[in-house]
Parts: sequence; C-alpha cells; structure tokens
Amino acid sequence: MINTNRPGVSQGAFAVGTNVLQFETGFSYGSEKHDLLGTDYTTFGWDYSVRYGVWREELEVSIIGEYRNNSGEITRGSLVTEDKFSNFRSNTIGAKYLVYDPYRKMELEGPNLYSWKANNRFQWKDLIPAVSVYAGANFDFADNRFTPSAEAEISPKVVLSTQNNWIGGFVFVTNIIADRIGTDFPTYGYILTLTHATNRYFSIFVENQGFKSDFYADQIFRGGAAVLITNNLHVDLSGALNFKDTPSFWEARAGVAYRFDMHDKDEFIEEKGKAGRDKRRAEKVEKKAKKNKRKDGFEDDGDDGGDGGDDGGLN
Repeated sequence: MINTNRPGVSQGAFAVGTNVLQFETGFSYGSEKHDLLGTDYTTFGWDYSVRYGVWREELEVSIIGEYRNNSGEITRGSLVTEDKFSNFRSNTIGAKYLVYDPYRKMELEGPNLYSWKANNRFQWKDLIPAVSVYAGANFDFADNRFTPSAEAEISPKVVLSTQNNWIGGFVFVTNIIADRIGTDFPTYGYILTLTHATNRYFSIFVENQGFKSDFYADQIFRGGAAVLITNNLHVDLSGALNFKDTPSFWEARAGVAYRFDMHDKDEFIEEKGKAGRDKRRAEKVEKKAKKNKRKDGFEDDGDDGGDGGDDGGLN
C-alpha cells in the first residue's frame, strides 16, 4: 500500500520504493493572532511533496515545501491597518536513506510456527526502530516575512527519522531536526507521531511538534484521520493548534497522496553487515557456477581438454 507522510508533518523512515513517483499535497485554512504585536491574520496554505525512489529500495529524493497567504489587520492603539502578504514558508530539495531496517531481519527469521501468542504479543525487540537520515537544502527567497533572513539564502537541513511498526496497527515515528544550519537563525526541533490503523482502510493519528530558534519557537499539536481509497490513493483530514498567544494558532487541513508505482520487479532490502556480505558472496558463487554449467548437463571444470583432461564425457 502507499507509504505517505501525510496527514502529519513528520517523515517516516522508509522510502517510497524504487521507480515509485509519489505526489502528496494539501490545503489549509486557519488563524494566527499575536497579542503583543497586535496582529490578527487569516491564513491559507498549500503544502506539497514530490517523492521518487531511485537506485535502491532504501533511497528517495524529494521536493517538500509550503506556500502561505496571510491576510488580516495590525492594530496599534486606535489605528488599524490592513495587511496582506504571501510567500513560501519552506522549499527544500533533499534525499532520505534508510540506514537500518530491523524488520528485514524479522522477515528472514520468519514467524514462530508453534505459537500464535508469541507472534502477536509485545517483545523487547519491537522497541528497536528502523532508522533513516535525510539531508537537504532550503531555498529561501528575498523579502520573505515567513523566513528569518531578508536576503535570498540557501541553507542545509538534516533530519534523523526513526520508525517503530508495532503489533495492533500502531506506528510510532520520531524526527530530530536541525534546520537552516549555519545561518544567523538556525532552528532545532523534534516531531513525535503516533498512528493507529483501525482497519486496512482507516487510520487516526496524534502528533506533537516542538522547535526553537531566535526567530520563532512553538509547540504544535495535531490530530486527524486518513482513508485509503485504493492501494495508490489516500485522502486525509487533520487539525493543529498551539497553547500560547505569541502567536496563538489553529489550522484545519485536508489533503491527498497519489502514487505512480512503476516497479518492474519485486525487490527486497538487502541485509547489512557481515551476514549480508556472506550471503551476497554465496549468491555470486552460485551464479558463477550456473553460468559455467554446460547445456548438456555436465560441469565445465575449466580444463582445455589437453593430455589427461576430461573430454566432457564423450568417447
């Protein structure tokens, strides 16, 4: 089924898959009010993500961003001024790579054939998550009130993602984020997302995001639901809010994700480490042996048929 990061804003550990092109987008409507600055805005946003799996099952490249329009009023004493502005809040090009997958090893080991209970209860190894690393570049435009710098700027962003797939349809994702690294206003934060699939087609989620910089800091809470229409199509609804007044914030969001699955063969993530190297070495030896096997069913031992050599069994 489709592997989407919606309706939350965290990144799961797994890539979309080789030769899979996926579009994720949504629209938001909300309010942002800052008591100290005297601002009161109605917000409208469009978020988007384009993800593509390349080279290996573990790797994907992506474009992720959000365009926002704010319109409202600025109050200074008895003076009220209309204000409106729009621009990109974020626009990032990057790549994510799955560096560790504990579930691949579990699949190779297979289920316990003697105990249903053993296969359907919590085990300590379930706490070991899949881990991926994302690295990207932010492209910020000049005169953008949503970003810290008044000048156009390109800056790095890195994300460490972990993902636990638990029995009962629960998925827990953690993101540790360092954004706009090396600028005058770097941002550091986290996202925690818990998703529960109530059945094959319907899921709910809760999420907590925290971030801090000299430009803006906040704690945002989200919740919502998603419906799987087909294996390649997903729609969702969600809401977000915070609990401070500098600014206070709420938002409603609706979106969709669609996948173009161009897999031409089944692929599996290879084992890592010594076990993986030994397995691949054995596969190469087996492949070479099959290549050297003659069509008449006799093995070619590499002898050129000289004195004392095997003539291939023909008299």
